[in-house]
Formats: sequence, structure tokens, C-alpha cells
Amino acid sequence: MNNSINRRQAIIGGAGMLSATALPVLAQSSGYPQRPITLVVPFAPGGAVDISARAISDRLAKVLGQTVVVDNRAGAGGAIGSATVARAPADGYTLVVTSQSTHVVGPAVTPNLPYNAETDFAPITLIDRLANVLLINANLPVRDFAEFVAYVKAHPGKWNYASSGNGSVAHLSMELLNAKLGLDIAHVPYKGAGSALTDLLGGLVQVSWNNLTSNLPNITNGKLRALAVAAPQRVSLLPSVPTFDELKLPELNLTSWTGLAAPARTPDAIVQRLYDAMRTVLNDPATKAAWEQRGAIVPEALTPAQYRQEISQRIQFFKDIVRTNKIVL
Repeated sequence: MNNSINRRQAIIGGAGMLSATALPVLAQSSGYPQRPITLVVPFAPGGAVDISARAISDRLAKVLGQTVVVDNRAGAGGAIGSATVARAPADGYTLVVTSQSTHVVGPAVTPNLPYNAETDFAPITLIDRLANVLLINANLPVRDFAEFVAYVKAHPGKWNYASSGNGSVAHLSMELLNAKLGLDIAHVPYKGAGSALTDLLGGLVQVSWNNLTSNLPNITNGKLRALAVAAPQRVSLLPSVPTFDELKLPELNLTSWTGLAAPARTPDAIVQRLYDAMRTVLNDPATKAAWEQRGAIVPEALTPAQYRQEISQRIQFFKDIVRTNKIVL
């Protein structure tokens, strides 16, 4: 499994190097950056957030004219790496890859996080939007969502689901699924999506909720079975898999995203330069093709102010979901 992940990362990284060569280097009128930039990924290698970071790092480096180094700092559902960046100097040389787990769901449901998602960061923009997918080990004797629900109810207490950590999107989404349908699927939190995927493939856990990006190869090769996707419409890579809207579960039909943020009080000029660089990267046709190939969606042009607003709105959305459905995490 580790060899497979490493090969996939090498392919993604190599594709990034090739496509990045066509990207223009923006003029450095502000003098920034003058040295390498560290891009902190608050999860272990191999998961969707890590894949997004590695997909963007070489492209961003080409546009900025400086090396962008990916630094995985996993643990506590992404809180350790995120807190590290929140405490870093506000000079634009330490950035974090944000996700709904670290900057929306975690803050909405987890008390005493070591950072404040709304005030400790300077949001820059989105990297991508990602369809979520409900997955099971392909050895289980169910073929679709209806059979899955019936089988879980017929065998209570025998099901476990893997997540990338307490307070993650997978954690809250699966608890919402349990609450809405009266299911009994127990939570097994991991330090990251990569290790959760390993145990799902091995059959140590039976269910997972994750991004399509990091699971597409195992769906394609038949090791995992996709039962439903959270996306605006059916995903072209999985045309036979229904959305949660189609299954009458609209609350679960939210895409995830990854984004970019700096520590709070980072100068506006640096935030704007990073935003401009990201727009150059995301407008490149090679980037759009690469995103589609890995099952990601090129996001709309979200300014730093708009990105901050989306974070705040989604935090409140998930707080309301927990309260309305009486979910205990």
C-alpha cells in the first residue's frame, strides 16, 4: 500500500513539474518571496489534503520563483499542524493547507482547539473542491446504498468506520448518517486518511467517508465500492453512483475543499501576491486537466475575504447540524 501511495505521489509530483514549466513567473515587485516557502499539511502523506498540497506546490513554486516545500505534520485530526502555522511568524514563509476538517468541522464541534480557525489565520483562496464518497470494503456482500443500510441494520454492532480523526468531516458526516437512518456504525479515528485507507483495504474497518481523490484508484480496481457521492451532480468518473441528494439525504451532499492560508496578521501585500499566484496556477489549462484527472474540481475565484466568509458560514452550518440532529461527538 505504501509503495502504491508513493508511486501515486511521484506521478502527481512529476505531472506538477511538467505542467508548471509553462506557468509564468510573476514579477516580484514587493520583494516577496526571497527564500523557500514551507507548506504545512496537517495530515499524514497519502490522503486527499496531502495530494492537493503536492499537486499545487510545484506549480505555485514556478509562479512565485521560489521552492515550496511540503511539510506533513499530522496528529489530533489536523490540529497539530494547523496550530503550528497559527503560531508561525506572519511573514508569508509558513503556510497551511486548510481543509473542512481543520477549519470548519473541527472548530464547529471540538472544544478547546489550540487555534481559532476564524481569527488565527489569513485565508488566501481555495486549491480545489472535492467530492466526498461513502466507501465500503468490496468484500462485503452489498452492492448499493439500499442494500448497505439493510445489511447494517440486520447486523448491528458489527460495523466500524474509519476517519482521519475526531472532529473531521468523515467523523461528523458518518455520525449524521447514523442519526438520520438509525444505524449503528462505530467510529475508529486515525491520524490521517492514508492510514485509515490502509485498514479499510485490509478489512480491519468496513466503512469510510472520504474524498474521491485519494480513493479513486482503489474504486477503479475493485478493492473498494462507492455507494454514494456528495457532489452537485453525479461524478463523471463514477456515473452509476448516486448523489446524497438523490438518496434524500441533502444534508450530506456537501463537497469538501482544500485551501491555502497564512498566519493572521500576514501583510495584505503578501496575501494578495499569494492569491494572484494561485489564480495564475488555477487558470492554467494544464492545472484544470490535472485536477479533473484526480477527481477534483477547479474552484471558483474566491478572494481572501470571500474565503474567510465561507469558512465562517460553514462553521455555523455544522454547528446547526450537530444541534438539530442531537449528534454527540
